[in-house]
Amino acid sequence: MTELERLYREIHFGAETSATDLEVAAQQIEQLRLSHSSALLVWEEAMQLSSAAFTNRFTGDALKMLTEPAERALGLLAGSGLVDRERFATEREKLLADLASLVDFARQANPPLLEQARTELVKLQSGDPENLSIWREMTRLSQAQFDTIYGRLGVRFDHTLGESFYNPQLGSVVESLLARGIARESEGAVAVFSDGSLPPKEDPFLVNRDGAWVAEPALIRKSDGGFNYMTTDLATIEYRLKTWSPDEIIYVVDDRQAPHFRKLFLTFRRWQPEAAQRVQLRHIGFGKILGDDGKPYKTRSGDTIKLADLLDEAEERALRVVTTKRPELDEQTRREIARVVGIGAVKYQDLLPNRQSDYTFSWDKMLALTGNTAPYLQYQFTRAYKVTRDGGVYDPDRFAKVIPTESAELALVKHLLNFGLTLDAVSEEARPNYLCNYLYELAGLFSRFYDQCQVLKSAEPVRTLRLALCDLTARVLKQGLAVLGIEAPEVM
Repeated sequence: MTELERLYREIHFGAETSATDLEVAAQQIEQLRLSHSSALLVWEEAMQLSSAAFTNRFTGDALKMLTEPAERALGLLAGSGLVDRERFATEREKLLADLASLVDFARQANPPLLEQARTELVKLQSGDPENLSIWREMTRLSQAQFDTIYGRLGVRFDHTLGESFYNPQLGSVVESLLARGIARESEGAVAVFSDGSLPPKEDPFLVNRDGAWVAEPALIRKSDGGFNYMTTDLATIEYRLKTWSPDEIIYVVDDRQAPHFRKLFLTFRRWQPEAAQRVQLRHIGFGKILGDDGKPYKTRSGDTIKLADLLDEAEERALRVVTTKRPELDEQTRREIARVVGIGAVKYQDLLPNRQSDYTFSWDKMLALTGNTAPYLQYQFTRAYKVTRDGGVYDPDRFAKVIPTESAELALVKHLLNFGLTLDAVSEEARPNYLCNYLYELAGLFSRFYDQCQVLKSAEPVRTLRLALCDLTARVLKQGLAVLGIEAPEVM
């Protein structure tokens, strides 16, 4: 029995229930599941978005996309007659956590309730006091959970503005687009259509059906008066330009949303051409995470993986490895190493492939101490750091006067010199895998150098040269991992 089911039975029947009561309760619980498929559908949307959160790719827009569905979902449930409002007030956190267990029932459509959900959303966007009250409480609960999970990932935001922050601007955005002739009414809704400036194959506002090009407009106001992501995203761009005057705005969102962003960027250029010339709008798409079966990664029961559960398991798996290899360390130290290694491994596995390619999730590969993994890079950092620490302070002037002669020294020096160029390429093309591969090659070159060249026992000035190379390698590995959002432990 889920917590939601238990609460429902107690609310309507009390702690002691007869067999008949339980039968009636079972029927009413099923009604709850069916009647609130709309709420659960938007919750499922939130869960799917959260599966990508650990990649450390979330911008304010992605946080907004994650927050709003969750807010609407529990708000709809709490606003129904099937869950007691007073009980919701005291048990809301349990209800929030347990909603995810009912996601499977979201697939059972209920058109009348879906329409009611749309009506409630329109009321929220229009400033209905009751809906706003529910939304504010959901915002508080959601933000607390997001802060916890992002804190574990080491992610911080300067500003977090949810979708509803832009509600006051949405009406004026639509009116402006209508006034400029960019949008027009169609079947009771308002939408942006193709202006014919692009060839049909390149025009996101057209789609080929049965050999003919037909309209695929961008909806900015629905027939019921509600708004959607396109409207909000246009308002968001306008707000950002007025508030921060950015040179570039980057949207890090699933590649499947590429058509939406093509329409968004083209619509904004038509709407505010002068402002569009001052900013570069970029969609940084990424592929899917797959399981061994080649399908999107899920639990064995078919549920979406919870990010918190994923991070917990990564840390526990890493702890078992650390405990086996370093049993002499105290538990607190082992757990801290496991935290850094486990979370770093998850991040690195996600950033290593070409971001637009799908990849297969593998616990064994991500936590391996060999191969192109975060634990391998972290291990090589600890080796370089230990040599530098044991070697003490060296004279940079003496280092500058020594010419490396060994092949392992020369290869390491040349690769270290490419660090800046690699960072430039990563930034320009938004390809973190470039940095992953650079660091992996650096770790391999250092391992070869470490095996072939004596450092602390070498005579001067060779000792200073090699000590400096260890120091530079450690610093570059640490800085490179930090750019990827991964910590470098001093002990492993």
